[in-house]
Amino acid sequence: MKKLRVRDLMTTQVATVKPTDPLKKAILKFAVDNVTGTPVVDNRNHVLGIVTENDVLNLILRYQSLLANDVDPKYLLAVPMDGEAEDPEVNRINKEISETPVEAIMKRSVLTTTPDAEIIEALRAMMTMDVNRLPVLEKGVLVGSISRSDVIFYIYRRKI
Repeated sequence: MKKLRVRDLMTTQVATVKPTDPLKKAILKFAVDNVTGTPVVDNRNHVLGIVTENDVLNLILRYQSLLANDVDPKYLLAVPMDGEAEDPEVNRINKEISETPVEAIMKRSVLTTTPDAEIIEALRAMMTMDVNRLPVLEKGVLVGSISRSDVIFYIYRRKI
């Protein structure tokens, strides 16, 4: 029986962002591409870090705690990031979050894999380190991504 490799399941069209991109660009990629995180790359497609929904939501919570001390309840999530709130302070914070460079909140330590790695080893690493996806590198260059969802989809596809 042939061993299943990362290259057999990986996604090769990977949404990426640059470290200087505004956070709004990463958030839009999450929504449009239906992903929970994206590699942060340089101009040669070398992975510099990763930014995830958790990173964005933790930043929002940090800002929200600043508003929580006010007498009137104000919630950052009550208004879309590019929307207009009645409160100028909420608008100011939403703009600040939106314009935050990705590099300000990205994780610089990134677990990666290679196309020839066995899928079970990549899955074991994802589960052990509690990450949803691994950038796939070949000679230091991003060539794809493997996620828990890719594995689940493969299992489902094999069962029908």
